Amino acid sequence: MSSSRSVTADAPVWIHETGRPATAQVPRCADAAEAAAWLVSVQAELRTALHRYGALYLRGLPVEDVDDFAKIRDVLVPQRTPYREKATPRSSYGNDVFSSTDLPPNQPIRMHNENSYTLTFPGLLLFGCLTAPDEGGATPVADCREVLRLIPPALVARMRAAGWLLTRTYSEHISLDWRTAFAAESREQAERYCADNLISCEWDASDGLRTRQLRPGIIRHPSTGEEVWFNHMAFWSSWSLDEELREALLDEFGPDGLPFETGLGDGEPLTRDELDAVNAAYETATRRAPWRPGDVMLVDNVLTTHGRDPFRGDRRIVVAMGDPVDLADCRPTVSPAARGGRTA
Repeated sequence: MSSSRSVTADAPVWIHETGRPATAQVPRCADAAEAAAWLVSVQAELRTALHRYGALYLRGLPVEDVDDFAKIRDVLVPQRTPYREKATPRSSYGNDVFSSTDLPPNQPIRMHNENSYTLTFPGLLLFGCLTAPDEGGATPVADCREVLRLIPPALVARMRAAGWLLTRTYSEHISLDWRTAFAAESREQAERYCADNLISCEWDASDGLRTRQLRPGIIRHPSTGEEVWFNHMAFWSSWSLDEELREALLDEFGPDGLPFETGLGDGEPLTRDELDAVNAAYETATRRAPWRPGDVMLVDNVLTTHGRDPFRGDRRIVVAMGDPVDLADCRPTVSPAARGGRTA
């Protein structure tokens, strides 16, 4: 175990234990307003630590409700980012605070960088625990610099040269519909978004929408310049599904009708072994800590992935996104593009 102390007496002391994110116990504060004032005083130290560790776990903040969390958010993530190209259900609590996810508690969520498939994505995520689950339910994180080092060099070379391809099928039956995903009321609005964001799209006879987009899978952090593995390729690959579910979906909808599918931009199929290697790299790099009420975790969304462990009991984890980053500022190894189908 190692730790580092800032020169400022009241700055947090980071404990970096094996298997856990960098964690600090914060000074006792009377309320969220006092905690926000303390956070303002140590912002420089927090940013330095965030670039070093990728994610910071703050324990002991007086965060009891959404309003308390928003006060902390306004200091740590002052510039907000909208949730684009929605993929999973979330509840909005107002003031740009959301549930982390509304997926069933028995369903794990694999590692991913938020909105890695969009042209502008949040640079920072802030999670807060209002109610801790009885069992499980951690929000694990993994350093994308380490993940990149752990992935087989041949696969890294292919990603660096070709990027990754995302195909989505929007349907009311098995995934979010396109109106919800694009916050659109008409086909024309959805097509306009796709045209503006380098996404090809095509409609089917039942008002379903299929989109395709090529994105880089390796980028550099806009501030530190460090290279990272940054994509949803393993997250949305059919090989990452439970085998029984995968077979059922293929039988029902066929390979072209899955809600999500990914591959490399070179057009060669991705094998199960290659996806297993990516998921193994994430697992090796993963760090987690159990939630306690009042805990807050600040995540650099470029340097760090996050997920969710299954849980039992009540769990109320809120999230806010901000510090928008343009993909063009991250020196992508592949230029984003629409791919396949009809470009709107």
